[in-house]
Amino acid sequence: MIPNWFVILMGLGTIFIGSICIVILCKILGALCTIADTKNIQPQVAAPTPAPVPVPMQSPVNRQEVIAAIGVAIAEELGVDVNAIRITSIKKI
Repeated sequence: MIPNWFVILMGLGTIFIGSICIVILCKILGALCTIADTKNIQPQVAAPTPAPVPVPMQSPVNRQEVIAAIGVAIAEELGVDVNAIRITSIKKI
């Protein structure tokens, strides 16, 4: 019969040695990837990019539909009937 202390030492030794091997393997592969990346990098000349053209804000196609959707959302949030809400004005922010 194998003593308990031997089983514990073998288990801990296996875990620690395995973990150390994984760390060393990760360090080696990381170094290899870094070396491979530095060899593939070529100096690139940055071409001037044109300034983006601002897109003007487009107004909704049907303003009444937008107002109705806003009214329904407010009514749903407040828990009241849609007919109880009257929207007097809408401003762009």
